[in-house]
Amino acid sequence: MPREKVSAIQIQKHITSLKKKFMLGVVLCGGQSSRMGSDKGLLMLDDKTWTQKAIDTLNNFQIPIVISVNKNQYQDYSSVFPVSTLIPDDPSLQLHGPLCGLLSVHCKYPEKDLLILACDMPLISTELIRELLSKYDTETADDAFIYTTDGEPEPLPGIYRSKGLTYIHQLYSTNQLPRHSMKYMLEHIPTSFSSLPAEKKDCFRNFNTHAELNGL
Repeated sequence: MPREKVSAIQIQKHITSLKKKFMLGVVLCGGQSSRMGSDKGLLMLDDKTWTQKAIDTLNNFQIPIVISVNKNQYQDYSSVFPVSTLIPDDPSLQLHGPLCGLLSVHCKYPEKDLLILACDMPLISTELIRELLSKYDTETADDAFIYTTDGEPEPLPGIYRSKGLTYIHQLYSTNQLPRHSMKYMLEHIPTSFSSLPAEKKDCFRNFNTHAELNGL
């Protein structure tokens, strides 16, 4: 009995499906929200928290999702979201900011590639994330996939392969990562940069004060 031919599209879909099994979506909520005066991840927009809006965006890609929080947020978030989805900052990491959240999730799920989205980017479009996923599927030599605006890297949203994060964690653990910023981290791993179209810049707006929320 002759074998049924498998099309190139079917093969690509199978490969993409396999890759998704090794990917985890992460909503970063661990910031201090000091200028906002209240936790940005729990602000409401269209009857949903900003965190839930970010989860809804990532749900378009059919991958499991977790929420990165700091220890002071854990109780408040556990009253809104399933505890099983909350990843508190790893106490062994003497870090702050997004890098702490990123590496904390990596330590919990070291085999997973991470698709990261900050909770305070409510205007982000699924189309832009889909473009990053396309690069992730085809540019196998790179460990990070991000956008740039005016030539400057924008670490979030981004996709980070587990092997690149393992290397960064190793640098940190051996005191070879003197600066703990996301941009500095990107200097140490192969990174795919995509220029953000000018008409999409509003999608990258984040909001730090209540005054900036006007008209949202």
